[in-house]
Amino acid sequence: MRERNKTISTQQKALEINLDEGKYGTFVEIGAGQEVARQFFSAGAAAGTVAKTMSAYDMQISDVIYGKTGAYVSKERLEQMLSREFELLNDRLAETRPKNTQFFSYAATVTAKSFQQKSECHGWVGIQVQLYPEAPPSEIVLHVRMLDEDNHSQSEALGILGVNLLYGAFYYKDKPKWIIESLLDNIASKRLEIDLIHFSGPYFSEINNRLMNLHLVRSWCCRAVMFDTDGSSIVPGSALRKKDVMVMRGSYKPPTKVHLDMSNCGVEQFKNIGGLTGRGVLTVAEITMSELASDDEQDDASFLARVDLLVKLGYTVLISDYLRFFRLRSWIRNYTDNRIGIVISAHDFKPIFDEAFYDGLEGGILAAMGKLFSDDTHVYVYPAKINGELVSLDNVKVPEKVRHLLNHLVVNKSLIAIENYKEENLHILARELVKKLPHGRGDWEQCLPEGVAEEIIDKRLFGYRD
Repeated sequence: MRERNKTISTQQKALEINLDEGKYGTFVEIGAGQEVARQFFSAGAAAGTVAKTMSAYDMQISDVIYGKTGAYVSKERLEQMLSREFELLNDRLAETRPKNTQFFSYAATVTAKSFQQKSECHGWVGIQVQLYPEAPPSEIVLHVRMLDEDNHSQSEALGILGVNLLYGAFYYKDKPKWIIESLLDNIASKRLEIDLIHFSGPYFSEINNRLMNLHLVRSWCCRAVMFDTDGSSIVPGSALRKKDVMVMRGSYKPPTKVHLDMSNCGVEQFKNIGGLTGRGVLTVAEITMSELASDDEQDDASFLARVDLLVKLGYTVLISDYLRFFRLRSWIRNYTDNRIGIVISAHDFKPIFDEAFYDGLEGGILAAMGKLFSDDTHVYVYPAKINGELVSLDNVKVPEKVRHLLNHLVVNKSLIAIENYKEENLHILARELVKKLPHGRGDWEQCLPEGVAEEIIDKRLFGYRD
């Protein structure tokens, strides 16, 4: 296994593949030119690698070649392209190419910047590849957001990404995290985001795709990833588009009755403010990367356990590296123009009004509050028992010089007190409860929603022992 070379250029990667006579494939790119193929041609010796390039740009031609689809920029269309091209290549050349050949198909279907394009620029990119000669194909699929402001720059970034993906698949195949970490090699920050990755096929059969998507955030390929109520990775834009969204932040180690009551009460009051779309409220449980700071097997197991328990309770799960709430709100606003609600506990209220929390931000706390509470965003404050005292929005303590700011937000209903909460649950603290798990069964079980304690006991989660 080679070491990961972090300094190798895009041209060097393309040339290394071109000079390996065993690697041979097709490039089909729709929506942003043929930038990946161009990288291999310009590197030299491409005749050893490139069997065919194509851009079935016309929708009717695309349908004739690959079949009908519900959307042209979709995972479904990408899968059709990859499978059809790999099948053709294998059928036509398997008998005539050398036995050491590893066939591949690269495909991309994107909506890039144009004079008519007003919505988000994004796309699907992927490869089917034999990772040893005569092997059945394995697959890597990505969803990409393109953040450059012009078509040429977006195409250029996609070209580099395609080379990185193909190089990573061939040379880092036994280190899937290296594949992820190399995807944005030679691409300046903030040009691309990769917010979903999926490995499949026989060579990648043992890969846990949820952990790979978590690694997208850890390796700065994106700022957040999402999992649906089945626990599967999803594209955030698809999940949030045109939805009213209620987000609850927590550690969820484990999720307790307080978490459930917080979201239920928050959603109920959120619905009562009016102006919702009728599409329903998407309830999201968010975990920040500060809760998953290190990168070892114990943290990975804890992460998977939290996701499993939260989706069991019906939540969509968001993992983000946004420490400040206003940045989380801005990220959600990328995908929906509808109302946003954030529910927090009085336990977590203090940093929001701590001026030191916004050190380094131009405009400080005033700028942060302006960004947090703009565009139909409301924050719901759930009470807590702190040192034996019931603390709610009505009596929460903040520094005197920002008291007027708190009052302003309350009067204007930007900050809203949670009502009809279950006071009998306020003694429950997840961080205290988890300390009891290594000692076996006990009264902690009564602090958890139905089914959660059984799951912890059966799977021995969070350090539980009999």
